[in-house]
Amino acid sequence: MAAADVHPIAPPSTMPYPPLHKDKKFVVLSDWDGTITNRDSNDYLTDHLGYGADKRRQGNLEILAGRETFRDEFRRMLKSVAANGHTFEQCKEVLKQNITLDSGFKEFYEFCKANDIPVVIISSGMAPLIRSVLSNLIGDEEAQKIEIVANDADINDDGTWEIKYRHPTSGYGHDKSQAILPYRALPNPPTVFFFGDGVSDMSAARHADVLFVKKKPGMDNDLAAFCTREGIPHVLFEDFGRALGVVSQVVEGKLSVRDALALGTA
Repeated sequence: MAAADVHPIAPPSTMPYPPLHKDKKFVVLSDWDGTITNRDSNDYLTDHLGYGADKRRQGNLEILAGRETFRDEFRRMLKSVAANGHTFEQCKEVLKQNITLDSGFKEFYEFCKANDIPVVIISSGMAPLIRSVLSNLIGDEEAQKIEIVANDADINDDGTWEIKYRHPTSGYGHDKSQAILPYRALPNPPTVFFFGDGVSDMSAARHADVLFVKKKPGMDNDLAAFCTREGIPHVLFEDFGRALGVVSQVVEGKLSVRDALALGTA
């Protein structure tokens, strides 16, 4: 096991994990917001229903600089939405009307299904919101086939709500490395592809076999900035259609993991 994979103390989880896909040669783990979707749903809620884009952006910069934890800053973001009187159900409806899929994701997902590659969503968002939007975008039947490892929400009788973290003792709230490291510890580990875009993915960045970082022209590219600063090899991609060109070559044995990372851009 590489030194980067050493993680001696796993934060306790308040929620169960789905079983590992131990018999698979490849596994896709992907962030949801701003990666599989074209817009980050929690950013959208904060910008339009909470305390606004400027304050949210300043919070992200504080996380990147190491002065704030993602857990605490993300909680403040979401509290600003609830404090303005927006119920959880209202948030669901707003997101269903405004969040769309990455243009290449359906083709990518079909390739994974055809090649027996599990696709698991690893998100710092809240599972009920993700499931609602995913069902709206690809239909209930297909949505139920995709596992979601995320945070949850505590919803009160009066309509108020707050995020319930998977790893409340971790500064990430949801330490996404804990979705990857069990695979790395298997006797015959699969090749793990991880897809992300932002500060919530920093905990996972060092641990995937091939890290894909979404590049969004004219938008925040925080994970790319973090990986560049920390010297973490990664492949930039603008949509899943382009990423598929790299993933398919690795799956078909035409490209090694090292060579895939050396591409730099999909």
